Amino acid sequence: MVSNHYYKVKTRKGVYILISDFIRGISVEFEVVPGLFSYKHVDEGTKLLLEYAEIPEEGTILDIGCGYGVIGIVIAKLNPKLEVYMTDINKDAVEITKRNILRNRLNPEKVKVLHGNLYEPVKDLKFNAIYSNPPFSAGMDIVEKIVQEAPRYLKHRGTLQIVARKGAEKVRKLMLSVFGNVNILVSKKGYKVLLSRKQS
Repeated sequence: MVSNHYYKVKTRKGVYILISDFIRGISVEFEVVPGLFSYKHVDEGTKLLLEYAEIPEEGTILDIGCGYGVIGIVIAKLNPKLEVYMTDINKDAVEITKRNILRNRLNPEKVKVLHGNLYEPVKDLKFNAIYSNPPFSAGMDIVEKIVQEAPRYLKHRGTLQIVARKGAEKVRKLMLSVFGNVNILVSKKGYKVLLSRKQS
């Protein structure tokens, strides 16, 4: 049973909205502010990605374009051994994600959020997995950049996992051309969760 709760919390900085959910068997809570993507409830595509995602047993993962931190935080709770990085170009998103890391009782030394565009804040790192619910509203060129640059930031056998609805077939073909492989983990309600693995 999936539950969604939505209520407002007054703070010194103004009104935050608090939403809670149950994803892949764990309870999570997120503070959000109007203006962030899917601020009234966790986006269906994001939840689908998390329900079917391949999660490494150990190592380092990246949630790119993290919004208020759903993907990175859920994965960190599912496997506390992982080192988790999240990035977003939106400063509000980064500040809210910092609050959500603490709200979900995660260690900010192991679960980090960095401000900046796409891979720029993590340009010296390599990951076992990269996850994204990419911002199609920002244009296909952003999505293309996430896919095309991913191999540079992945370790051997590392994965790129993306959820897509609009433009899913285009993303699938792009991932196939960049990685030489792509699997559809699930196709549901118009969404596809796609996985490509770095082979060399």
